[in-house]
Amino acid sequence: MSQATDLLGISNMPYVRVVGVVSAAHFVSHYYILVLAPLLPFVRADYGVSYTEIGVAFAAFNIVSAALQTPAGFLADWLGARVLLIGGLLLGACAFLVVGLVESFWVMVAMFALAGVGNTVYHPADYALLSQHVPSDRIGQAFSFHTFAGMLGSAVAPVTLLMMQSVWGWRGAFVGAAMLGLLVAVLLLAVRENAEKKVAPPKRHEGDAAASGWRVLLSAPILLNLMFFVLLAMMSGGTYNYSVVALGALYGTPLATANAALSGNLLLSAIGVLIGGLLVGRTSRHGLIATLGLASIALFTALIAQIDLGALALVAVMSAGGFCSGVIMPSRDMIVRAVTPPGSFGKVFGFVTTGFNIGGIISPLVFGAIMDHGSPRLVFLLVAVFSLAAIATVVTRPRRLA
Repeated sequence: MSQATDLLGISNMPYVRVVGVVSAAHFVSHYYILVLAPLLPFVRADYGVSYTEIGVAFAAFNIVSAALQTPAGFLADWLGARVLLIGGLLLGACAFLVVGLVESFWVMVAMFALAGVGNTVYHPADYALLSQHVPSDRIGQAFSFHTFAGMLGSAVAPVTLLMMQSVWGWRGAFVGAAMLGLLVAVLLLAVRENAEKKVAPPKRHEGDAAASGWRVLLSAPILLNLMFFVLLAMMSGGTYNYSVVALGALYGTPLATANAALSGNLLLSAIGVLIGGLLVGRTSRHGLIATLGLASIALFTALIAQIDLGALALVAVMSAGGFCSGVIMPSRDMIVRAVTPPGSFGKVFGFVTTGFNIGGIISPLVFGAIMDHGSPRLVFLLVAVFSLAAIATVVTRPRRLA
């Protein structure tokens, strides 16, 4: 962690512990999102249920997350982001602890819904805490490290969960995952906030606070950012979930080659996040960085759609697209912060990052229908179109609200 913070230039800042523990919470959030996927065959065999029934657990987690994330943002600004983040970590950890200890499939489904409630706090609380405690000249690097930590959580979850399963069974893997959340909650309890740097939340007795908050969320700058996040989720959904099968159908690309290209995309995306963190610390032209990155993604995906590149060139082009997608992520967060009124970081980030859930619900329907209709080329062309549409939301964004 020290090497990463040195790279981002935040190792000498007085708030490095806050950045570290908030990033650890983001690691847990991504870890928990993937907790069932690698264990699914073992859970299904143990309970004797169908894939559709297992899908109910996924659906419960995601529907609850999408519905309650914006209210969680209001709570982050009202109760305090640190309290809410600790509560979310404990809620998720306790839910997965019950999954590991109680032998009931429908209890497991209920606990995934409860874990979905816990999942709602991460984006609003994380971004609120970072915005409250990190100086403006370092916030971009902090956002970058925070994003990288989440990607790291996604990367290590399958391997570590399967390792725990091989030793303790799938129930033990869930218990181990629960211990991770409890540990980070304890770490967050141990890190004190700097009251002098903290933005005071709205007073509880202000009767119009909620109405004012909704006026902010439904304003043009925030709605454009919501659409920005929806489009980014659609791009990711097409690339991550359908590029392998689309390449096979379009060019007869071997499965190993297509997966290598996707792995290169994911790896370079993580590296790009760190580079993007360096860039946002050296320029305030975040819209330009996002525009150039999105235009590059559109170019690379359109190229894949039109030309059979061969193995090496395909891996290179997919990796380059992943790098660009990573580079724009810190700028993405800075663009949202730039139009957010002081004291509204929790609700605004909670609202706009709901776009990830919306895009995650829509993209399988869109890209799945494309593949069902035998149009694999359109998968890549549509990702390019979404990239260009995302540019429109960046270049037309209004200034910060008063």
